[in-house]
Amino acid sequence: MSEHDVEELKGVFDVLSSQIPALIRGIIASVFSEEAGREMGKAAGAFYKGLIEAGIPNDVAIRMTENYISVFTNLGEIMKKLSYKMEREGKIKKEAEEEKGEEEAGERAEEQ
Repeated sequence: MSEHDVEELKGVFDVLSSQIPALIRGIIASVFSEEAGREMGKAAGAFYKGLIEAGIPNDVAIRMTENYISVFTNLGEIMKKLSYKMEREGKIKKEAEEEKGEEEAGERAEEQ
């Protein structure tokens, strides 16, 4: 792999590390928006109604509906944590690269 390829790949990873957290934040915002909440409520109601119509006992249908809703909220929490972690790792990586660049510049200056 040539130095140009390495630099190009580094550029791609830099873009990904900055864009993916923003994308995840956008998804989280859309998942927890007022409209998404209304739609989730409708979906949960339809899910519960379907269970009752299928003859599932009320207490079981309620538990199943709670689990159904928790899937969405758990997914949102996972995405929040992932976004935070990716942002943190991106910042740490960028700081490490900056330090490495400064060290290399210092070494080149010493050689001259």
